[in-house]
Amino acid sequence: MSSAGLCTAFDDAAIVGMVRTPWVDLGGALSAVSPIDLGIKAGRAVLARAGIAPQAVDSVLAGSMAQASFDAYFLPRHVGLYCGVPQAVPALAVQRICGTGLELLRQAGEQLRSGAQQVLCVGAESMSRNPVAAYEHRNGFRLGAPVGFKDFLWEALYDPAAGVDMIGTADNLAREYGLHRECVDAWALRSHQRALRAQQQGWFDEEIVGVTAEAFDIEGCLPRGIELPRGVSEISRDSHPRTTDAAALARLRAVHRDGVQTAGNSCAVVDGAAAAVVARYSACTRLPLARLLMATAVGVSPHTMGIGPAPAIALLLERSGLRLAQIDRFEINEAQAAQVLAVARALQLDVEKLNVHGGAIALGHPLAATGLRLVHTLARQLRRDGLRYGIAAACIGGGQGMALLIENPQFTA
Repeated sequence: MSSAGLCTAFDDAAIVGMVRTPWVDLGGALSAVSPIDLGIKAGRAVLARAGIAPQAVDSVLAGSMAQASFDAYFLPRHVGLYCGVPQAVPALAVQRICGTGLELLRQAGEQLRSGAQQVLCVGAESMSRNPVAAYEHRNGFRLGAPVGFKDFLWEALYDPAAGVDMIGTADNLAREYGLHRECVDAWALRSHQRALRAQQQGWFDEEIVGVTAEAFDIEGCLPRGIELPRGVSEISRDSHPRTTDAAALARLRAVHRDGVQTAGNSCAVVDGAAAAVVARYSACTRLPLARLLMATAVGVSPHTMGIGPAPAIALLLERSGLRLAQIDRFEINEAQAAQVLAVARALQLDVEKLNVHGGAIALGHPLAATGLRLVHTLARQLRRDGLRYGIAAACIGGGQGMALLIENPQFTA
């Protein structure tokens, strides 16, 4: 594979805390909540869990893909302000589509090298609040002209450069790597079963902060907050994991007539937010969650955008000097089952190390928040099982891939 791409190494970066809200299905109990408020909730929770005063934060990085509220431009700034970060602390919007959560951590590591001590990272996404929008009618409507209102969530899945939607890119990979429908459905079933089992065993509970109706009051700003539907007092579990079987998955119709991808073997569409605090490893007074070692970002063909994690991981290994066999766990976002299987085949991964608690097919993929969840789940696996190295990776619409290398700090303490 080509060694071209962006590679950033870190020698003094650590993730000292991470948390996320539950992932809740499209149109569910979080569907009326602004991603800004979801981000504030996650940001406040991670600071509290990490024992870090908001006044100690030097920078706020936040990402969200959709223009899901009229104040969307202010998302990073408002997340910082309502988390109690001092007004003098700047905030920056970060966007690398499905790799945004990983990019947040990469940029936080870079900011540490520029003098920051502690960086708050927040990814928040309301897929439910993606608008029905028009871009042609600022000057009004001409008689008899087409009305251009379209579903932003649906239209955003289409890449006009390649002339194909995201499901089509996975079908292209299925053809290239000889992945048949039965194989793809089998991976989806594995994801559903493993995520449901992990949920039942309480594996995700440590990652999640429950969401309740809550007011966010901060001096000098008007109040805002979260309201939940009538009868819902708290949301504390991911809503999408469910019981299924091979027969149920096989009955689903493929999105494209000659393809393998269906609603059952593609990522679930959900709302949610996640947050992390990145700080200098040398300044940590207690063992952090993970050491942040390296991040890569690469470009690939838009026609097969889902293969992006493969060259991103290959570049990570090349530049770090590690061998594939030395990586103990992989978390690769399951945008589509054919996509993640193609990556596994391209790299010849041991799939028993991959997404051991299920992935986005079962849990969901709130775009800007996903990368943070991948890293959080990965770091917890390394610590629980006494393992050293892990890689989180994601494909990115338009033809990119991103990967991030972390280390269990128990091995370097």
